Amino acid sequence: MKKIYWKPQAISRRALALIAVLSLAGVAIVERFPVEAPQPNYAEKIAAAELADAALVAVKEARLGQGIPIDSSSDPMESGLIGVPMSGATTVIGHLRAKQVSVNPNFAAVIVEMLQKAGVRRGDTVAIGVSGSFPATNCCVYAAVESLELKPVIISSAASSQWGANYDHFLWLDMERALYERGVFQHRSIAASVGGVEDRGLGMSEAQLQVIREGIQRNNLEFVDATTFAEGVDKRMAIYDQHAGGRPIAAYINVGGGTISVGKRVGKRLFEPGLNLDLPRRLGGVDGVMVRFAKEGVPVIHLTQIVDLAERYALNTDASHIPSRARRRVRRRRIQPLAGGRRPALGPRLPLRLHPFRRRLPHPERHPEARSHRTTASDGLMTKGQCRRITPCPVPDAPTARGTAGAGACWLLHRRRPDASPRPT
Repeated sequence: MKKIYWKPQAISRRALALIAVLSLAGVAIVERFPVEAPQPNYAEKIAAAELADAALVAVKEARLGQGIPIDSSSDPMESGLIGVPMSGATTVIGHLRAKQVSVNPNFAAVIVEMLQKAGVRRGDTVAIGVSGSFPATNCCVYAAVESLELKPVIISSAASSQWGANYDHFLWLDMERALYERGVFQHRSIAASVGGVEDRGLGMSEAQLQVIREGIQRNNLEFVDATTFAEGVDKRMAIYDQHAGGRPIAAYINVGGGTISVGKRVGKRLFEPGLNLDLPRRLGGVDGVMVRFAKEGVPVIHLTQIVDLAERYALNTDASHIPSRARRRVRRRRIQPLAGGRRPALGPRLPLRLHPFRRRLPHPERHPEARSHRTTASDGLMTKGQCRRITPCPVPDAPTARGTAGAGACWLLHRRRPDASPRPT
């Protein structure tokens, strides 16, 4: 039977072998010599990590200056940022490994990235709530804020969990003042509360409460005293608004699991560690500073579960030494031309999965025309995520209803007017 199909001429085995060798050599060259490119906001991340490193050194010097020894069994890095298992300023159980992993100046670069993903810009006002439980993380937050030239409004809880800043005469407030007086940081707390259960030190003895009150008085800070949990939240929100001076708060940063910030036990489980741009649906009657800011559409950075955060951002989790500041994988990202580029080191190793019970809120702080998002509807602005329509957004990496897309359609707060088109269904 006559063949009706065209058959190409045979290719020699030698030619096929040569092609295979050249292909394997190309893959090996690409994998062996990746292109390195600076990450976005490289300079700010470097500055933040270096400033955090200087702060950690200054805290150690201040501690040794007060004659407080360093126990190498609990602090193998001899950082001076690890406390004791029990003291007059200790409130609840703490995890030693988390405290050790937190002593890493590169966390400051991670926080810079979170702030910029939240849409915070130079000169913006941010609200910060810290406690004595993670003094090293507090230093990283301050360093990130100052490297971005932001205007922080800071309220501290003086008490600490185990292994934190819990020496009776060397609380976080004392560390913070030492950093301020030495010129490491230009900002410090404007007010402080007791901390602990409900931010009122419930369950602490009168002698322990006296240690905390003396620490607040010793550092000349306003005492946030409340008789109920709700009153404590109200007072904190009032202080933030007062010291913001009428400027909108672009983000809220919380360090640790203080109930006054995250709410009680239910609230702690609803917010994810890291940057939260979504409001959990199942808040119910949960109250707290972080909850109230989230309801107003303010991005929230929740710095808790430190070991998990370190692993997510490929930071060192070895507690035997303090990582060098601005290490290479934090500063730069590796790009593979063949594969189309690797994920930067300063970012989750796996794509973040949207929580099934969360809804996307607008983020007006990304847009100058909607900066007054915390105002009421009486001045003509929609509030609390009420949006009339979707419009093309010129802002890169703007948040969309399905995640993040460059120059995509983003949720905006629009002024009420009769000709406003309705939101698409």
